[in-house]
Amino acid sequence: MPKLVNREIRLRSRPDGMPSADNFELVEGSVPEAKPGEILVRNLWMSVDPYMRGRMIQRRSYVQAFEVGKVLEGGSIGVVVDSKNERFAVGDHVLGMQGWRDYWTSDGRGVGKVNPQLAPVQAYLGVLGMPGLTAYAGLLKVGELKDGENVFVSGAAGAVGSLVCQIAKIKGCRVMGSAGSDDKLAWLREEAGVDYAFNYKNTKALGAEMSKGLPEGIDVYFENVGGPQLEAALLHMRDFGRVVVCGLISQYNDARPEPGPSTLGMVILRRLRIQGFIVTDHADLRERFLSDMAGWIAAGKIRWKETVYEGLERAPDAFLGLFRGENLGKMLVRIAEK
Repeated sequence: MPKLVNREIRLRSRPDGMPSADNFELVEGSVPEAKPGEILVRNLWMSVDPYMRGRMIQRRSYVQAFEVGKVLEGGSIGVVVDSKNERFAVGDHVLGMQGWRDYWTSDGRGVGKVNPQLAPVQAYLGVLGMPGLTAYAGLLKVGELKDGENVFVSGAAGAVGSLVCQIAKIKGCRVMGSAGSDDKLAWLREEAGVDYAFNYKNTKALGAEMSKGLPEGIDVYFENVGGPQLEAALLHMRDFGRVVVCGLISQYNDARPEPGPSTLGMVILRRLRIQGFIVTDHADLRERFLSDMAGWIAAGKIRWKETVYEGLERAPDAFLGLFRGENLGKMLVRIAEK
């Protein structure tokens, strides 16, 4: 029987601007052994997410920066192949933060079992995982959404944005979304049920598109992109509107910070609230989120898409693809079949 190899993707160097394949390296080593009280997990799926770009910068933040020369990390779903921990059995599917590698060990802290009967296991990295909770908490708690309001979502075809759109529709809202390709717009209209969708790459008149989509104005703007869309959206907010800042992916690779929106004065005129948030601040909502989402999925009210890269070695390509807008829905890497 051939000896098992544990492959890892490590950060070779810190990116300056847009990352490239040269910032990553694939390293092979031995498979770790489970010590007393530990489990050994073989990864099946891993997630790549825009927030990981911020962790490649050495700076003070809400989460520790990745270290050069060390394996990267992120959400992953794996199967327990050896257990010396009474909480876990061989064959259990588990969610952890040990992506970007084939195998990992843990004493069980920060690791949770997932139910493959409810949905495919990789859904716990998307609709039933961090992106799903981000959409749920950001829209309902931070955005204080009220039934029937007008909602605009930038990056609406992404892992988070696509779920924000559908939760808003469940709440009886009129929803407008922006995306960067005709395929994404078609999915938003036909599958996610968005009322109006436009391609932000193909228009120089963002304000005109927003006026068409939500002629009465925007109550809640769920911000995933930043830049010109934020500037235009501020002009179209209704009095006492809320801007929920989840991400600013258009700026993550800027070597120098871009100037703030020239329309910031609308915050005063319209009495707006702009609030950023981190999903980990809202872990208390997880059980309610899982209950609501499971019910919505069972009722056919939530649909989701996945863009899948095959093989651990493709993880850097998948990550870079996020910033080229290649993903429809959740970007995933399948590391092993089962």
